[in-house]
Formats: sequence, structure tokens, C-alpha cells
Amino acid sequence: MLKDFVKLETFLTVARERSFSKASAKLGISQPAVTQQIKFIEKYLAAKIIERKKNGIKLTAEGEELYKIATNLEKVINASEKDILKIINKEMTFRLGASYTIGTYVIPGQCLNTMSDTINNDVNLSIDISDNIVAQLKDRKLDVGLIESPVMDNSLIYREWLEDELVVCSNVPIPKTLKTEELYDYRWICREENSHTRGIVSEVFEELGVSCKSLDVISEVSNTSAVLQSLKRSKKDAAKPTVSIISKHAIADEVARGELFEARLRGYTMKRKFYIVYSKENKHNAYVDNVVDYILAGSC
Repeated sequence: MLKDFVKLETFLTVARERSFSKASAKLGISQPAVTQQIKFIEKYLAAKIIERKKNGIKLTAEGEELYKIATNLEKVINASEKDILKIINKEMTFRLGASYTIGTYVIPGQCLNTMSDTINNDVNLSIDISDNIVAQLKDRKLDVGLIESPVMDNSLIYREWLEDELVVCSNVPIPKTLKTEELYDYRWICREENSHTRGIVSEVFEELGVSCKSLDVISEVSNTSAVLQSLKRSKKDAAKPTVSIISKHAIADEVARGELFEARLRGYTMKRKFYIVYSKENKHNAYVDNVVDYILAGSC
């Protein structure tokens, strides 16, 4: 079995994620396939290694011993893989795609430089909408994508990365907590109809009973940068502020400097996840693994 590390990798993933379903998503294989590989190991060892619990899984005593052995093997394999890459000395430009908010406001230039040092190759960053990034990953024009919404495709692996929050933003001071009825007092800059951000906002407003058609919408824009520029250029009117809904990451600097002001809806938090996405074909690609591990470790 030691010659087939794939099954041990599955075991390690289940143990670390404490869940068969989460391991399935991380590995990019079906949950029955995960279960089958665990059963193979148990049959091979003639011992139970995992117990299913209501709140997840638990390793048996035999499972704990196997976890230690498999972890040591994993370290040796990873070290050997890096040595092989040094021998190959493969020169390439790693192609990273990011949605507008992530590429412009979440990933600083220094992150790309250190990422480049980590994989010993150049990193090229392309900024686009999430749908286009997914399409480019499928066409093999990108190696890894960072997206704001899980545009699902069975040929790709999705890893939860960073939590984002959408907030109400204004170019003049407004209450930090807004009542539903106060939303009608503002002038609105909205995202375009097909925007994923607009989709999230529409669902929230519908749940709160807010009619978007009754809002005073002065413009619709295509991306986060356009929202910011429109807010900054709008007339500063304390009697009827201009507002929009935007990622907290995109306005962090402006809020700190007192140039823009953020607020939240009373009793409601608009949170979403940012995702790392890559092709299932690359799930054992050393360069992809290095970049994904680098990002998940919080280096960006």
C-alpha cells in the first residue's frame, strides 16, 4: 500500500478536515470514492481506522498510529518533490487569475514577489470577473484562480480561502448601523445586473423586504474600482448621501483615512467567501500546490 500514496493522502485529508464531505471537496473526488479508499485501507490493515460521529469523524487508536506514519511519509515525499523540481529547474511563468476586488485590493504587489520566490518562477496576475477566470482555467490559460463567488464546475477544485463582508459605503458620514427604511433616503450606485455582488445584495434586500425598484439609483457600474471612483466623485451631500455596497477589503484604506465611511444593516451581516480554484488535473502539480499552500497560509 505504501507504493500507492494516493489512498494515504485521502486518509490524511479526511483526518485533517474531520469530514468525508470536506475531504471530497478538497481532493476533487466524489464522497463515495473517499469512502471506498478508506475501506480499502481498513481491509488492508484488518483494522478500523476511522469512526463516524454526529459532529464529524474520530480516529481510532490504529488510525492515530497510521496518521503519524502517513504524515512522516508525506513530509519525505514533499521534500523529494522539491528536490526534483530543483533538478528540472523548469522555467515558467505561473499564471494567476483574480477577480477585481481580490486582484486590486486584497493581493498586494509584495505578495506576488514573495510568491514568485516561493516557486522560483515569475507570477503573472490577470484580473477579470469570476466567470471569465473559471473559463480560462478550463481552457488551461490560467493555473490558479482567486474568485469572489463559487462559479461551480465539475472539472475544478474549490478551496475556501478568505472571508469577506459586503458593507454599505458612503462619501459622507452616515449611521454605522442602518435601519431598513433608511435605505430609501440615499442615492445609490449599484452593480450591473449580471454581477455576482448584485445577486448577493438582491437576495439580502429581498429577505429584508427592501424594494430595489424604489431605491434612488443614479448609476450602475461594472466593478469595484468603478464603484469607488463613482463614490469619490459624487457630490458630498449630508442631506442625501450617495452610497453603494462594496467589499470591506476594497475600502479599508479610505475608511482608515476618513475619506469614505462604512455602515452595516441592522440585524444582518452580508458575508461571503473568497475561493481558490484550480483544475482537477493540477491537484498533484507541485507548482500549483506551492502557490495554493502559500495563499492558504495567509502569506497574502
